[in-house]
Amino acid sequence: MPEHTGFEKLVADAKKNITEISPEDAAAKLQDHAAVIVDVREKDEWEEEHIPHAIHLSRGTIELDIEEKIPDLNTMVICHCGGGGRSALAAESLQKMGYKNVRSMAGGFKAWKAAGLPTTKIERLL
Repeated sequence: MPEHTGFEKLVADAKKNITEISPEDAAAKLQDHAAVIVDVREKDEWEEEHIPHAIHLSRGTIELDIEEKIPDLNTMVICHCGGGGRSALAAESLQKMGYKNVRSMAGGFKAWKAAGLPTTKIERLL
């Protein structure tokens, strides 16, 4: 069995402390206005394609910016990234900050797309 990298171990440890949600359940919560989806990928990933109505707070700055964007600690926050690792770390961090209803989307944006759920792109002006 191959050794885990430091990142993989960090993610595995974080996943022990958080709750994951399926892309389908995340989509239902978004549609019902019961949650905010936060895309923690990098800006270029976000600009290429993202979940409609999600907000972008990259993994590197989410702790600095979350309280301004989502001041209510009881709001259901669903973090997602490309594959589920960065969002697990972000979810764990938000829980430590006092957010009470944080989820990480299992499988990330790849799983969202594989489920056939809607995506959007930023319109670029020439």
